[in-house]
Amino acid sequence: MNINKNENSLKYNLHDGNKITLKKIKLFNLKFIHRIFDSVNISLLILIFILSFLSFNSQRKWTSIYINLIKTRANNNNLIDYISKTEEFFINEIESLNTLKKTTPKDLIYLDKQITQNKRNNLNKKIKFIKDGLKDSKYKKGY
Repeated sequence: MNINKNENSLKYNLHDGNKITLKKIKLFNLKFIHRIFDSVNISLLILIFILSFLSFNSQRKWTSIYINLIKTRANNNNLIDYISKTEEFFINEIESLNTLKKTTPKDLIYLDKQITQNKRNNLNKKIKFIKDGLKDSKYKKGY
């Protein structure tokens, strides 16, 4: 019986050895698969990080281009306003040429030099009025 025990124990030992090697192989395969998944995950994270920076950069460029387009549109609108005002002015000038008549020497009005003297007289009158007001105590002097 001893022999049978040894044979049975050898069978169990071989069977246990196979189980151990199979466990080691499965464990090695699992570690290898996990390494592959880890490297794929890390490469995906790096790719996402790089692409996000590229998208931020392109968004910044698009924003600056859009701002320039808005400024250009505003300038064009201002130019259109100026052009329409100038056209309106020139159309009014052309229309007024038909309504105005040419002047002749009979139409001219000659002014005398009395107007300049009247201005001086008005100034003298105002100064005299202030002096009279001070004399009559209409305006207070000093404190």
